[in-house]
Amino acid sequence: MSEAFRAPPGTHDVLFPDSARWEAVIATFASLAHRAGYGLVVNPIFEDERVFVRGIGAGSDVASKEMYRFEDRGARRLALRPEGTASVVRAFVQHRPPAPWKAWYVTPAFRYERPQAGRYRQHHQIGVEAIGSGDPDLDTEVIALAWQFYVDVGLGGVNLRIGSMGDATCRPAFERALRSWLDANMSKLCNEHGVKAMANPLRVLDCKSEECRSATESAPSISEALCPGCAEHFKRVREGLDALEVPYVCDPRLVRGFDYYTRTTFELSSPYLDAAQNGVGGGGRYDGLVEALGGPPSPAVGFGIGIERLLLACEAEGSPARAARLVDVFVVDVVGGESARRWTHELRLAGIGADRAFDGRSLKAQMRLADRSGAEIAVIVGPEEKAAGKAAIRRLRGGGGDATIQELVDTATLVERVSVLLGDISVR
Repeated sequence: MSEAFRAPPGTHDVLFPDSARWEAVIATFASLAHRAGYGLVVNPIFEDERVFVRGIGAGSDVASKEMYRFEDRGARRLALRPEGTASVVRAFVQHRPPAPWKAWYVTPAFRYERPQAGRYRQHHQIGVEAIGSGDPDLDTEVIALAWQFYVDVGLGGVNLRIGSMGDATCRPAFERALRSWLDANMSKLCNEHGVKAMANPLRVLDCKSEECRSATESAPSISEALCPGCAEHFKRVREGLDALEVPYVCDPRLVRGFDYYTRTTFELSSPYLDAAQNGVGGGGRYDGLVEALGGPPSPAVGFGIGIERLLLACEAEGSPARAARLVDVFVVDVVGGESARRWTHELRLAGIGADRAFDGRSLKAQMRLADRSGAEIAVIVGPEEKAAGKAAIRRLRGGGGDATIQELVDTATLVERVSVLLGDISVR
């Protein structure tokens, strides 16, 4: 027997019916993004590694430790995409679409990190990016869009935190003050940040360890260091969220993990997940990233959501994302298969999901397949039905059970009658 291969560590296969939940999530997100004027962008899975190094920061763990890097046959240094934003920005810089440019994406992302629940070395993200406007109302739109998406997928327990990281005017002075404070309090920090604090002092504020959280209670606060421009920008964002009745909490400790963030930042978390790994999405403004990748000054804002984390939160909350049936109708044909061939085709042309059995299976075997398919209705054609130009319609999910033929219909009206019955079922 030959070797049976398995998916690489940190990756996973998604099969039906679980994949139907993914379809439902992506379809919900696509519909919401389109209604807000965002168009789909599809980027390469790999880029020049400098796109990510410049974008997310050479000193970040993602760039320094977790990126999948390789050299191709042309001696080009490339990297698999670790997150969605930098690739979208690179596309904006290269193609220069009219601004403001509003794009949404769904993409795999790759990070070599320790696999955990909902975190894989190949995971999947959905997100939006709005490039070319510094208007704080655009921040509000993006945050409200993310919030509405969680509502639409039935995730009701999400908490939204917002903050401001300042900009090039006010952040340098704050970082100097924070470094000075950290230098005097280094012994109080956790083992990780006791070593790394000076390299990236902002990250200490977002540490989940009890040592860092207790120690930094008295640390300088970015909210007290914002310049007038950043303070007014953040005030307008809060006013917008209040007007749209999007609930949030201001968190001056909120720090995003990538160097490109400026001004508004936000995170969404689920109280049903472990506190250390409860994030289900987030984003913010990144007004300098376009310039860092060779483009003109172009303020921007966006967010990313991990699909695996989202579905894990849905399961933990007991509100699984809605999953569509694979098919609505299963055609059972025990007289040669011609009727099954015809009616699956006709039903599909009418926009109805339909399937059938193959290989000349018995009636009993075909009915088992019909039940397993998740279809609401079985259309059954036997010798008597075929001779009379009719078909039997049987409901498989209630309405008499799978042992009772509901009605015989003329084949001339079969598609119409099935459509009516499916409409009645959907109303219920």
